[in-house]
Amino acid sequence: MKREKNLVKNTMIITIGKVFTQLITFFLLPLYTAVLSTADYGIVDLLNTLIALLIPIASLQIEQALFRFLIDNRENESEKKNIISTSFFLVVAQVILYLGIFCIIAPFLNNNYKYFLATNVIACMLSNVFLQIARGLGDNKTYSIGCFITALVTIILNVLFLVVFKWGASGMLLANLIGNIACILYVFIVLKLNRYISKEKYDSDMVKRLCKYSMPLIPNSISWWIFNSSDRIIVTSFLGIAQTGILSVSYKFSGIYITIYNIFNMTWTETASLHINDVDRDEFFSNIINKCLALFGSICLGIISIMPFIFPIMINEKFNEAYNQIPILMLASLFNVIVGLISVIYIAKKDTKSVARTSVLAAILNIIINLALVKIIGLYASSISTLVAYSFIAFYRIYDVKKYVKIKLDSKFVLSTVLLTIALFVGYYMNYLYLNIALFLLTIIYCFVINKDSIDLIINILKKKKAGANNE
Repeated sequence: MKREKNLVKNTMIITIGKVFTQLITFFLLPLYTAVLSTADYGIVDLLNTLIALLIPIASLQIEQALFRFLIDNRENESEKKNIISTSFFLVVAQVILYLGIFCIIAPFLNNNYKYFLATNVIACMLSNVFLQIARGLGDNKTYSIGCFITALVTIILNVLFLVVFKWGASGMLLANLIGNIACILYVFIVLKLNRYISKEKYDSDMVKRLCKYSMPLIPNSISWWIFNSSDRIIVTSFLGIAQTGILSVSYKFSGIYITIYNIFNMTWTETASLHINDVDRDEFFSNIINKCLALFGSICLGIISIMPFIFPIMINEKFNEAYNQIPILMLASLFNVIVGLISVIYIAKKDTKSVARTSVLAAILNIIINLALVKIIGLYASSISTLVAYSFIAFYRIYDVKKYVKIKLDSKFVLSTVLLTIALFVGYYMNYLYLNIALFLLTIIYCFVINKDSIDLIINILKKKKAGANNE
């Protein structure tokens, strides 16, 4: 039980820093969709898509290796300095190399926003590295506040640049840049990272160890980029930039859902790495995964059930085409959550090759289906190909991970969730008011029933925390 409580506590700490700011961003959608045209929104989304592709390539995913290696050496000051110093100087070298390549290519790029591909990639690289140092050291509070600062600064500047200065797409990209710089400065100062960074602590053998872990994560990251971003490029090429803007809006709802899961996944990865060799690991991992499937399955179904009521309020009517894509993308995201829950076992065992191999296969499948269907069914090709690819990788990893941990899923929960999902999809596309109300109420009741144990655990933790604060 102690492991479960620590997992919940750490998740709650990170949630404070991330989920509220993400929700603010989500509720600013009416502003963004009102101020920006579909084409401008598509431009911002496409630039952010390219930035997301370049970051893992330029950084070699060193921040992921940095985090994983620090977990194993939290009590060893010398080794911590060795890992952080080596990673820092390696990232500096990567930044210089990236800038050199960009300067060579830039004259051939005919795009008004091309310099954001340089500045924003570098800012994101550095903020990722510093945030992973905080996580690796077990300082989730600093990590949480750093994320909060990034989001808060970005949101405030977005409103200022879009509404007051009317800078359009450039304003949103500039706000993202400044938000990441604010995070870099905060984490560096609070953690006093200068005490960990020394030329004498740079270790070429450590570079090899870090790269051996991180290199397979590059194709894995690119594969996830394909899942999340190649759809935009294909839609832009075949259907136009305006349709990309509509697709981007439809992704926002599944995006906030995945953001919520990713918050949990950070602490789940840490917990899995710490307890992968426990005697009762099969029981422990099965218990956590089943509870998480119940929780995140409930959130997914809850979003689908409420969408007929909130979509007309949240989204400007010029983006109405996005409505039909949302339930498909939400279901795809639920399979994404399953993938994430299972994948931490590979990370805990430092088996990044298995992670990369399955991701690449699913990414190829996603592209093939998308290209084959985009001219036939339009935007549906994007959402359907994403669903098929995520479900493929989820089922494969559930089977493959048995070589490390034997996961036993709750068959009754799986069956009941499948039946409710089918009912919600039927109601969503029929779009009858009273049917949607009935399904929404049914979903709420179902969610409370299957999550009763998790709700009780969270309430007990909050009560003990409050009692402890009162005693102080």
